[in-house]
Amino acid sequence: MSKISLNQTLRLTQKLSPLHIQMIKLLELPTMQLEQRVKQEIESNPMLEEAVVSEAKDDDGVVKDISVDQYLREDDTPAYKYRVNNYSKDDKEMPLLITGGCSLSDHLLEQLRYKNITEELFTIAEYLIGSLDDDGYLRRDLDSISNDLAFTIGIEVTNLQLEDALKVIQELEPPGVGSRNLQECLLLQMKRVVLTTKHQKDALLILQKYFEDFTKKHYDKLISRLNIDEDDFRKAIDVIVSLSPKPANLYNEGGSIGTPYIMPDFVLDYQNGKFDIRMTSNNVPEIKINRRYIDIMKESSMKKSLDAKERETVQFVKNRIESAKWFISAIQQRHDTLMSTMTAILNYQIEYFKEGDKSKLHPMILKDIADNVGLDVSTISRVVNSKYIQTNFGIVPLKQLFSEAMQTYSGEEVSSYEIKKILSECVGDEDKLKPLTDEMLMDILNNKGYRIARRTVAKYREVLGISVARLRKRI
Repeated sequence: MSKISLNQTLRLTQKLSPLHIQMIKLLELPTMQLEQRVKQEIESNPMLEEAVVSEAKDDDGVVKDISVDQYLREDDTPAYKYRVNNYSKDDKEMPLLITGGCSLSDHLLEQLRYKNITEELFTIAEYLIGSLDDDGYLRRDLDSISNDLAFTIGIEVTNLQLEDALKVIQELEPPGVGSRNLQECLLLQMKRVVLTTKHQKDALLILQKYFEDFTKKHYDKLISRLNIDEDDFRKAIDVIVSLSPKPANLYNEGGSIGTPYIMPDFVLDYQNGKFDIRMTSNNVPEIKINRRYIDIMKESSMKKSLDAKERETVQFVKNRIESAKWFISAIQQRHDTLMSTMTAILNYQIEYFKEGDKSKLHPMILKDIADNVGLDVSTISRVVNSKYIQTNFGIVPLKQLFSEAMQTYSGEEVSSYEIKKILSECVGDEDKLKPLTDEMLMDILNNKGYRIARRTVAKYREVLGISVARLRKRI
């Protein structure tokens, strides 16, 4: 039987305080999410209130008292000054009509109602239309759709019934909608073309029998199998290229799916050789502790004795005030950390920020900035993540400013962006009949003094979205 004993040990541990935890969470948020987070905190903590940011001041900076009469005083500007100079009394005021775009689903459903089909087939087709993606493709397999219909609507359908409904959808406009892959999409469009020329017939044959060779650009093999010359083959390819690989591009849910809106976290102005950097926190409300609750705490401290309910109220107010102080302090620390980090990045990449030339980016990793500002690498990573800076040459993500170093034969370190720029220029200027292979690109870079391997060239080419030489070949 083991004995019960007491032991005293000395242990050193590191724990984050609630303030640090809160600051780390706020540090990751971009400006738009920070605005929502501050408003959420104001709603949840009654001790916080939105501070008045701007007040009317005179020339000496003293706040002016504006009377009500000044607000209500009528403007003495003559009425005719508000009219446009070229306005005529004969002109009629036309109402401004605001219309919304027609979505792909609405467009297909409208056509489907004119089809002479059964009610059950209409229900299945309607569900399939709702399963189409933004490009107009049906990416889901029929078995999954059949299970969904059984569980959600209570209709048991077979794959044959789904195929019949899908054929109805594929007869609708735009051509190619309801396809399950690219080959089916192009074939559906070709079937609506009246084949009057040999080039159109060759194009249909390529899509039906030699689609894999076409996608891999095995042009010599296709010319041999079709038994045609290069001019006829080129014209057949032109017919295929004229087809749309994404039939729903014109709809895209009526334009409701727009380009993601980016609000920069920093604004950098460069004028007369000087940089001016600031944070874009205009929409983030300024917050302060409500004075009314501070007065309550002062009044309670003056009382000699408190009952149980009053003590509970005082403790609640005290806890919420402490929480408000932590939040305000975390916001301030976030601001200081972001500004110090961005200033260090600016000093590191000052040549790039003058013109925006990526080739002038110096090799820079997170540790370089962390050592500069005296923070941890993980903190710099949180600052950089999902943050943007607005410059004179556009909005730039902060992550884009970091790059690995490449060494030249002379021992000089250059940014990988410089290598990528040369790769893009080489591919852009190449002969498309004989595109440059990765080995050729490696030799070009080596001749320019950059020490680089073929696998690194292939990696950078894939990052730039450049296909292999065989797929870039044209006839």
